[in-house]
Amino acid sequence: MCGISGIIDQSGRAVDRADIQAMNDLIAHRGPDGEGYFFGNQFAFGHRRLAIIDLSPGASQPMTFKGKYTIVYNGEVYNYIELREELMRAGVVFQTRSDVEVILAAYERWGFDCVKRFNGMWAFAIFDSERSLIFCSRDRFGVKPFYYAEVSGRFIFASEIKPLLRFLPDPRVNRSVLMDYLILGYEDHTPETFFAGIRKLPPSHNLIYDLKTQRFQLQKYYELTTDSALADLDEAATVTAFREALNAGIQLRLRSDVKVGTCLSGGLDSSSVAALSARSYRGAGAFVAVHAQSSEQRSDESRFAARVAEHCGLELHVIKPATSDFVERIDEIIGVMEEPFQGPSVFMQYFVMKLAGELHCKVMLDGQGGDETLLGYERHYAAAMRRLGLLDKAKALLAASQRSRCSLRELLFHSFYFPHAGVIWHRQQARNSFVKKEYVHLANRTLLAAMAQSFGDIAAMQRNELFVAPLPALLRYADKNSMRHSIEIRLPFIDYRTAETALSLNDRYKIRAGWTKYVLRKAVVRDHVLPDEIAWRRDKVGFEAPDSAWIDAVNGQLPQLLGQSGILSEIIKTPPLDPGKLDKQQKWKLFNIAKWEKAYGVGI
Repeated sequence: MCGISGIIDQSGRAVDRADIQAMNDLIAHRGPDGEGYFFGNQFAFGHRRLAIIDLSPGASQPMTFKGKYTIVYNGEVYNYIELREELMRAGVVFQTRSDVEVILAAYERWGFDCVKRFNGMWAFAIFDSERSLIFCSRDRFGVKPFYYAEVSGRFIFASEIKPLLRFLPDPRVNRSVLMDYLILGYEDHTPETFFAGIRKLPPSHNLIYDLKTQRFQLQKYYELTTDSALADLDEAATVTAFREALNAGIQLRLRSDVKVGTCLSGGLDSSSVAALSARSYRGAGAFVAVHAQSSEQRSDESRFAARVAEHCGLELHVIKPATSDFVERIDEIIGVMEEPFQGPSVFMQYFVMKLAGELHCKVMLDGQGGDETLLGYERHYAAAMRRLGLLDKAKALLAASQRSRCSLRELLFHSFYFPHAGVIWHRQQARNSFVKKEYVHLANRTLLAAMAQSFGDIAAMQRNELFVAPLPALLRYADKNSMRHSIEIRLPFIDYRTAETALSLNDRYKIRAGWTKYVLRKAVVRDHVLPDEIAWRRDKVGFEAPDSAWIDAVNGQLPQLLGQSGILSEIIKTPPLDPGKLDKQQKWKLFNIAKWEKAYGVGI
């Protein structure tokens, strides 16, 4: 796990060392264990190292293999041991125990298709001197970031946006992305970013840059596939198949030469990961879990986290951020995120990672992806019930109201709202009536229609949630927050084999008798992996911040920020907007936009 950067001079000139070093310095927090550079005739690579596997100097980067291939790489290929053994049988002689060298050997043997054999998370660039190209790749779900831009005759890339902004002295907001965020609530749903001209390599894609022609192309290397045979299994076999897949993903993610811990909200997903990991962890002492406690009773899950820790023998550490901590960290965390985000819950994850760093846990597991792969959001009831007859739908509504935190009224609203793009659009227009019409219509209604339509096809809906929204945004939060504290985060639910297994299962075992994520609940009550009061929790929270108190704490800043923001002054109608008429979500978005604009000097 590291930070990477690169510059290609499209005129063929040598890259100035000061430029690549300045880029690399901006991501030093991603790799405090070392730095390195590689200079080609017309390009340069930079690398910051966070040593996780093979801590020796020989595993440092940039790494060159057989004098032909040079890599800068951010991530972990968890199945590197199996790949290493396969390559050794084919005659490869390795000099290190690192997964970095395995990637290079795999590239030599299988070319661009090597990434199809990797199980992990990655963003890398390999200089192939024989073919005069640079081969870049991003993992299947986009856990690790790869930002790039073409600026003033240069192609530049990095693990974060800040190094690219060094080459954009007058950054401008991407108006369409801004409106998708403000009006529709989407972020990280497109290869574009909030900064005009800066893009992301999409998940499951390679980027091949030809140094002879100075052109590049994107190629998709992965499509999520399902196994129809899994849909025919009975309940017991379904539970077994999923538990084995999840456990296999966890086992791979426990591979490390440094201390491993886990995030623990007290919810089903993180508790399942913590419990299964604790059974297999072979490190010194008890398996460490870190919990962020909300100061609001409504969102306080600390009692559940404590129960999980007691049941599983975890070494639990709790941090309870106060409103003052939130206020003091606002500017820092907005800088860490680099782009606007949905709400203060991001801060809770930040404080978890901060404490994990203080505990010297350089690797942390977490539960992102469980909701998307196993139908864990309450809106999923609406999708599951669309194919039912009237009587069965009534029974399903009643069961869901008894086994979730949703009332019958809320469930009926979800059934009416989420599958209908026109209803969503009308409501969002009304909520954001203070935005000028010409800006409102920049929002992506085509995407909105596709997302709503997918509620009629659960498989399509799950793919959208994994690759469009909300998972990509959650992955950005996780990467930025963890790497700010030089921590590698690992996500077993989106091991690609675990995800494919989950999506292959019969939907009736994902939502059953009113229970979301039914198959996971059954998997963790088996053998008493988790106590019943955790496995059969009705309420879903998950590191939720005390939003009301925290947003109220900065509410007084909003009028001044609105007046100072060039972006908001341009998009908001006159007369001036009255913040008192906004809900807390709207207040946060406007506050976040204004603070982000100020932090990065963004114009419109």
